[in-house]
Amino acid sequence: MSIDFILPDIGEGIIECELVEWLVKEGDVIVEDQPIADVMTDKALVQIPAMYSGVIDKLFYKQGEIAKVHAPLFSMKVDSPMNTDSFIAVGDAGGTGENASMNESYDNAGENSPTQEKSAPVGENLFAQETNKVNGKAVASPAVRRVARELDVNISEVKGSGKKGRVYKDDVVAFEHSASLVPAVTLTSSGGVESSYVEPYYVERIKGIKAVMAKAMVDSASTIPHFTYCEEIDMTELIKLRLVLKETLEVKKMAQQDIKLTMMPFFMKAISLALKEFPVINSQINEDCTELTYFNDHNIGMAVDSKVGLLVPNVKQVQTKSIVDLSADIARLTNDARSGRVQSGDLKGGTITISNIGAIGGTVATPIINKPEAAIVALGKLQTLPRFNEQGIVEARSIMQVSWSGDHRIIDGGSIARFCNLWKSFLETPSKMIIQMS
Repeated sequence: MSIDFILPDIGEGIIECELVEWLVKEGDVIVEDQPIADVMTDKALVQIPAMYSGVIDKLFYKQGEIAKVHAPLFSMKVDSPMNTDSFIAVGDAGGTGENASMNESYDNAGENSPTQEKSAPVGENLFAQETNKVNGKAVASPAVRRVARELDVNISEVKGSGKKGRVYKDDVVAFEHSASLVPAVTLTSSGGVESSYVEPYYVERIKGIKAVMAKAMVDSASTIPHFTYCEEIDMTELIKLRLVLKETLEVKKMAQQDIKLTMMPFFMKAISLALKEFPVINSQINEDCTELTYFNDHNIGMAVDSKVGLLVPNVKQVQTKSIVDLSADIARLTNDARSGRVQSGDLKGGTITISNIGAIGGTVATPIINKPEAAIVALGKLQTLPRFNEQGIVEARSIMQVSWSGDHRIIDGGSIARFCNLWKSFLETPSKMIIQMS
C-alpha cells in the first residue's frame, strides 16, 4: 500500500505554492525529517520534510508547477505502521467506477512527468502522425483527455511519447502549441524541404514572489499619493571613518565570521536617529485616512535582489542597536534573502525602507513606497565628483544622490526636506552621529 503526503496549510491564507525543486527522486530511500522539496509561497521559500521513513513512490508535480494546499504532493511506502492522519491511503483499484475520480487526480499530476520517455519534437505534430491506439482509441488517462477537450484538440491525432504510444499532458499541450506556429519552408542544398517555425512572442506566468511584488506595487502606486524629494550627500568623511573602523579588533572579529562592515548600518542608524526628531516619517495611516499610528520601534527594511525576486526583510528595533549589531543582522538577512530562505517574521513589521539600487547602477530614482509604510529612500551609486570646499578650492569628493518618496497624505514637502537634512548631517559629519548614539 502507498500513502500520499498531503501538502499542509502553510498559513496566512496561502492556497498554493510553486514547486521549486525536488530534493529526492522516485525510488529514493528516505528517513524521517529528511528534506523532500523546496516550495515557494507568496512570502518565502519553504522546505517540506518527510514525516516518516520509507521509499518515495511517486512525485505528483514537476519542477516549476503549482502545487495546491490540501492536495497530494508525493506518495511513499513507509517502513513501519504509523499514524497516517496527514496521509491518504491509495489502493490498487483501477480507474473505473467509484475510484475513477481519485485515480484521475493522480494521473493528472503523474502524466505530466514521464520519467524516462522524452516528448517528440513539436514539429512532428504538423506532419504525418503515428499514434498507437487500443480498440481504436488513443491511450491516455481521463485527466489528459480532459486537457485535450479544454484545448479543443483531437486526442486521436496526438502522437504519444509514452510506452505503447501513451499520450501525456505534455504531448497534448505541445500539439496544441505547434498548431499556432506558422511554418516557414525553405529549400535545402539537396533540394529537399526544410521546415522551421518562428514564434512572434511567448507567454510566461507571473508567480511566486514576482506575483506578490506586482500586486503590491499596483496597490501602493494606485492608493498612495507619492511625491519624490532628491538630495545629494557627501560621503567622503563617512568612508574614511569606515576604513578606520575596519582596522579595529572588533570589526576584524566580525570579518572572521563573514560579517562585513558595509555602509548600510550607518544609513540605518542615521535614519533611526532622524526618526526620533520626525516620528511622522515612521507612522502609518489607516485605510479610510482617519487614524495615524506612530511606531516607537524603527524596523528598517532593505530591498534585496534575490534569486526568487525582490524581497524586503527588515532589521528590528534599529534604535536599540549598535553599528556592530546592525552589521550582523544585515549580513544574516541579506544571505537569507539571496538564498530565498528568509523567515516570514523578517518580512513583517517594517516601518520604513531603504533601496540600495545604486549598488547596481543609477543615480536618481522614484521608489514606490512599501505599503503600508509612509516613506522609502533609494540610494544612488557613489561617484567621485568635483566640489568646492570652504576655501573655494575644487577637490574630489565622494557624492551619493538619494531619492525619497513619501506618502503625501501624511508627509508634506517641508517635513521630508527637514528630515532628510538631519539624516544627511549625520552621514556627512559622522562625529555628530556618534555623539547622538552615546
